[in-house]
Amino acid sequence: MRNLRRHMLFSLLTGLVLAAGCATTPEPRPQEGSVNIADANMAEAMSSAEAALSRMHFVIEKADPAQGIIRTKPLTGAQFFEFWRSDNVGPAQTLEANLHTLRRSVELQLKPDGDEIHIDCQVHVQRLSLPANEVASISQAYRMYSRSTPSIQRLELEPEQREGLAWIDLGEDSALAERILQRVVERMAHQEKDETP
Repeated sequence: MRNLRRHMLFSLLTGLVLAAGCATTPEPRPQEGSVNIADANMAEAMSSAEAALSRMHFVIEKADPAQGIIRTKPLTGAQFFEFWRSDNVGPAQTLEANLHTLRRSVELQLKPDGDEIHIDCQVHVQRLSLPANEVASISQAYRMYSRSTPSIQRLELEPEQREGLAWIDLGEDSALAERILQRVVERMAHQEKDETP
């Protein structure tokens, strides 16, 4: 009886996870975040932007002050137990990052505009698509995505799965772009306070 309950619970959970994985891909959101920072120079803005991204656990891939570009490497979405992370904005993004493997990369473009610095922020989101193995019965569900055994779970992909592995573009994350710009503005304001005699 106890084993029957476990199998029923496992079947139910497996069905829920599979149903969530079959959700349709949302339409890309073309909105871009931007902000103008008054009385700032390019060096301060670049430094503040890099610091804000680093504090959010993004790794800077390229920072070019001459072109005014900062790009990050893709960052895998935070899980529910990573309470110190801030790359999921809102409960919907947190849920999606826990159901799927997501990654986000950021691109900031800084342009001087008189005595202001204009900053555009784009956050690109991608989701991992991992082809499933064919499973003959529910008792082999542990083999759906890897070469796992009933007692040891590991992620070892079959060669056919590696070939079908792909990152699906989900478009832009305007909410995270706004959060990043807000953090840059806050850091700039903090620097100004420190420099004020």
